[in-house]
Amino acid sequence: MADQSRVLVTGGAGFIGSHVVDGLVELGLQVGVLDSLVTGSKANLNPKAKFFLADLTDADAVGRVFAAFKPGMVNHHAAQISVASSVVDPIADAQANVMGSLTLLEACRANDVEHLIFASTGGALYGDPAKQPANEQMPLDPQSPYAASKAAVEAYLGAYKAMSGLKWTALRYANVYGPRQSPDGEAGVVAIFTKKMLAGSAPVIFGSGEQQRDFVYVSDVAAANVAAIEKGLEGAYNVGTGVATSVNDIAQGLASLCGYTHEIEHVAERAGEVFRITLDATLIARDTGWQSETPLEVGLNAVVDYFRAGGGAQ
Repeated sequence: MADQSRVLVTGGAGFIGSHVVDGLVELGLQVGVLDSLVTGSKANLNPKAKFFLADLTDADAVGRVFAAFKPGMVNHHAAQISVASSVVDPIADAQANVMGSLTLLEACRANDVEHLIFASTGGALYGDPAKQPANEQMPLDPQSPYAASKAAVEAYLGAYKAMSGLKWTALRYANVYGPRQSPDGEAGVVAIFTKKMLAGSAPVIFGSGEQQRDFVYVSDVAAANVAAIEKGLEGAYNVGTGVATSVNDIAQGLASLCGYTHEIEHVAERAGEVFRITLDATLIARDTGWQSETPLEVGLNAVVDYFRAGGGAQ
């Protein structure tokens, strides 16, 4: 039987994954990190975790990592994370998110891994549901290739459970924000706005800015991953706050914290993005006691402090 105290975190040098690694190290587990460093950063690596440079789409490299580290559990955070990029290039999105995940699942099957925790998306899977906050029983309605890729991987997890007995947990995240989030990509509005405002340049809002999201702080998300391991969760669970906040409200809050007094630019809305989504996290609260603990204003202030202190510098 594989040793479940040995956890391999894919994408563990990235934004969310690195915070998860920190939480697992603090829990006393032996942690390995598999990351290509295409979007992740060595600066995010926990020194107590063993690092493996590899790309998930390279089956041979992934096999070597499994042979060297011998994980009993896998926490899968490596992904292409931009909805906008997925709309522009759905094939590249599927190669990273679907084919990369299948390579990982095959390695899990070949190495008798007991349990896989998957970073899914509640912010995109449910589309624009009429009833909000959305719960896990609502039908999936992916409106972008990114969302479709996450839905596909959840379906594959069910198939691998049937084929090999692999236990799985899909944590469906709301819009995660916090320190270490990249301000240079097309995802992560809080980081993008903060960097621009601190530099005195105008942030860009796609559409009216009245679109609403459920913003959950990254340390709370890491705590949900720890809870999923401690309680042995299986199945799909939302991870969010249930609170709707508009993009305009985020921009105004950050402007106040950053001392930004200039204009905010509005351009045409982007295809594939939902207008309003909030998540009902009652199920994970019932099964683990987890709930989001960081108020939005506290989290936004932490992000501003992080960038003011030089965080995110390449």
